[in-house]
Amino acid sequence: MLARVCLVTIAFLAAGLPASLATAGSSNSLMDISRDGRLLACSNRDSGTLTVVSLPDHKVLREVPVGRHPEGVSFIGETHHVAVAVYDDDQVVVLDADSGRQIAKTDVFDEPYGIVSLRDGSRLFVTLEYPGQIVEIDPASGKILRTIDAGSFPRGIALTPDENRILICEYLTAGVRAFDRQSGKQVDEWFGATTDNLARQIVVHPTRPKAYLGFIRSIVTAHQGAGSIFPYVGILDIDAASKTETTDRRKRNPMDSFFGARVTANPWEVDISPDGRNFYVVFGGTDDMFVTRTIDDDYRELEPVRHLRVGRNPRAVRVTPDGSRFYVYNALDFEVVAYDAASSEPIATVAVTENPLPDDVLLGKVLFYTALPPMTSRLWISCSSCHPDGQPDGRTWHNPEGLRQTPSLAGLAWTHPQHWSADRDETQDFEHTIRGPLMGGRGLARGPINASLGKTNKGLSDALDALAAYTNSHRFPLSPYAKSGLSDSAKRGRDVFFSKRTRCAECHSGPFLTDSQSGKKSQRHDVGTGQQDKSETMGTTYDTPTLLGLYRTAPYLHDGTAATLRDVLTTANAGDRHGKTSHLTGQQLDDLVEFLKALPYEDPEAAAPTAGLVPVRN
Repeated sequence: MLARVCLVTIAFLAAGLPASLATAGSSNSLMDISRDGRLLACSNRDSGTLTVVSLPDHKVLREVPVGRHPEGVSFIGETHHVAVAVYDDDQVVVLDADSGRQIAKTDVFDEPYGIVSLRDGSRLFVTLEYPGQIVEIDPASGKILRTIDAGSFPRGIALTPDENRILICEYLTAGVRAFDRQSGKQVDEWFGATTDNLARQIVVHPTRPKAYLGFIRSIVTAHQGAGSIFPYVGILDIDAASKTETTDRRKRNPMDSFFGARVTANPWEVDISPDGRNFYVVFGGTDDMFVTRTIDDDYRELEPVRHLRVGRNPRAVRVTPDGSRFYVYNALDFEVVAYDAASSEPIATVAVTENPLPDDVLLGKVLFYTALPPMTSRLWISCSSCHPDGQPDGRTWHNPEGLRQTPSLAGLAWTHPQHWSADRDETQDFEHTIRGPLMGGRGLARGPINASLGKTNKGLSDALDALAAYTNSHRFPLSPYAKSGLSDSAKRGRDVFFSKRTRCAECHSGPFLTDSQSGKKSQRHDVGTGQQDKSETMGTTYDTPTLLGLYRTAPYLHDGTAATLRDVLTTANAGDRHGKTSHLTGQQLDDLVEFLKALPYEDPEAAAPTAGLVPVRN
């Protein structure tokens, strides 16, 4: 181990920088601090803005609109230029933090999330969660220089201290891949259990060959919150010398075993001090933060130092270049809090943006993200543990009613009833889930509640109605495959889809391509997809899912048994019960898949009034 540390340290010092600046700008975060320690930049997802704060006086200098749902930010080299990944606008925007002036804007294919800069500021590297790529950008011109295939749903990205390798972590698997920066070729990987899930970020130790990431383990066979979701920090040995058949190069440290088995939920981001001694992790579900010490033992790796209670839904933590302070971004308080690193005492609070959400949507979002009472009693799980930001977790859960794949919440206000078996006709019915064994909470309403599909539970509780307001607020982004309109192949596929012979549009109808519509009688169908699930308890007729956004929500069907869209049309469609497709040629199947990938290619809500559709009123 000593030899490995020496090699890494020598390589780092050879780069000409002191070890105290090892981690500045080298890993993705929703916040970043300039290398001179004078500015902090923070992305505000709900506001669509970037806020610049002066340090150490903690004054907001400016808040700049950048687009829909900004995520990762990075200062560029030694400058005060800052780059931000604008997730839903598919852009990387570069600003002058001193003036707020836009310097460059780069259009990317889809969903930029993590972003880092080389120390000399000559290059940016950005993860595209979909379709799974790293793009290399010249920040001066905004030109994309190279695109690297980078696995499935990469979010986190970090540079090794010598800047020779790029590390990414996959969001849905928490797997990590290493790429040679010069060649772009994958040179290493670290994957854990198949239950590892929801890793957003990765950081690298400044002097030791270690990388760290927070994630959860989704135990899909458990029916209770105390047995289904677990918080972890993964520790990786990232030097080539550790790559042997007998070495465990990926360890996991269960965070619920720290501080007297204090249960925490949804680790969101981590960071490490520039001297490599202190390690920080924030938990977005329980509003906790752990301050720990790194241990050079290749075994325990971390030991607890302090447990802090922070604000609502902490999503980022960043340490200053000199290690004297750390900052926590409490996303649903819309503020950044500064802490003294020596004492872990708060020293300043900065309001980085005003609440842009209606009051009921904000309350509903707070409830959706919390694993605290009254939503739960055991603290393990929140709604966002499976539906973060309204997206699916890529898992098929073994629920008491049978196998159920996690759906997206996009368009939910227009596609009631809910659940694959259409057993909930309003979001307020999820009070049964809150009070049930999965979440174990006391609930949001007082007294008895009405049965699902029975009398309405709307109006029983302002908090329950607020939860409905938030879950019904998610909208569909347009498909990246239709930015320039439908391709010729997709146009041919559209003709196949709407033909009377395939009968696809009989159930997948209207602007949302489903006959499941609010205010109308539920229609369930037996299309032969439930015959193989021996655990099914509610029958094999299912609600018609919307087809909008299919390009990024694999696996498919209620039980997740169709890995691809082509599988939905072929191997998962025995007997032509799920649309008549057996007569289609290979080209026609390809064209139909291209059409499905291009959905939605126009805003479905704009067409809804003409079709006589109205959204659920909370």
